[in-house]
Amino acid sequence: MVKHFLSDEDMTVLSAITLPTERKIQDYRSTYNDVRDWQRREKSSDEKAKSTIDWDDVVFEVDLLKSQEINLDYILELIFDHNKKIKSKSDLVEEARRVIRASLGNRAKENLLVDFINKTDLDQIGDKASVIDTFFTFAQAEQLREAEELIHSEGLNAEAAKRYITASLKREFVSDNGTELNGVLPKMSPLNPEYLGKKQAVLQKISAFVEKFKGVGGEV
Repeated sequence: MVKHFLSDEDMTVLSAITLPTERKIQDYRSTYNDVRDWQRREKSSDEKAKSTIDWDDVVFEVDLLKSQEINLDYILELIFDHNKKIKSKSDLVEEARRVIRASLGNRAKENLLVDFINKTDLDQIGDKASVIDTFFTFAQAEQLREAEELIHSEGLNAEAAKRYITASLKREFVSDNGTELNGVLPKMSPLNPEYLGKKQAVLQKISAFVEKFKGVGGEV
């Protein structure tokens, strides 16, 4: 087996390389996710036909961002650590937003995490494990409250809606296949001109709900 060793010259070159800070890497991820979301909106918008850009030819993948996704526990641990250094709630929220937006899988939870920071006395939480437990307790209560609010505001069939939302949370996405969603909707004839619009609006709201609360556990 041939062994390869770095020369003194190679070591000098490597030692001169300055790696980006963790904060800078998070900013890169956040900007990437913002542009990625914008690109997807552009691709699916009604203006696509007028665009001179062929989005199908755009290759926009960053291996670092895909391989080093920030999970929810890590975000909560960072919030715990930053709270020890940052005594201003508004500054802590700003810092937390930066981290959350750098996480593709948790961007939909941004407002949930911000509400958690604003409504929780983080100084009373003693360790990282406790901040995670406290968040999930908070998130499950919010999930139940928002589910009931959604059902009431949209006039949904409560029992059918709870079953549909629970199933969607379990699979982590909503589906309009079959007749399951139809049973959730208020009593309305499919021939009613407003039926399809109502169905689409409910689907979008439940989809946003699932994106926000998937993975937090609890019941609706």
